[in-house]
Amino acid sequence: MAKFSIEQKIQAVERYINGHESMNGIAKDIGVTRRVISDWVRLYQENGREAFLKSYTNYSAEFKMNVLNYMNETGTSSIDTAAIFNISSPGLIRTWKIKFEIGGYDTLVSK
Repeated sequence: MAKFSIEQKIQAVERYINGHESMNGIAKDIGVTRRVISDWVRLYQENGREAFLKSYTNYSAEFKMNVLNYMNETGTSSIDTAAIFNISSPGLIRTWKIKFEIGGYDTLVSK
């Protein structure tokens, strides 16, 4: 998948939000899956334009635990949790969960 600029992501989201196009149509037009568009829309709905401004963040182990606890307590999916906590990739949360299940809290500490 090609890298998209902040503006390109926002334009894709706004095309959907404005109700003129479907997620499938936008995804096909820009060469991504429908899921990518869906993730961008969720991020945008929870956090606005700021959702796309972060390019890299080093999350603390405490933050990671808070995210995992939230997911566990609410039953929220990694996709929705990523949108709520403004984490760019739901896969990152799934990685944290696996690491925690295997090795506990210490595996969440950044090296």
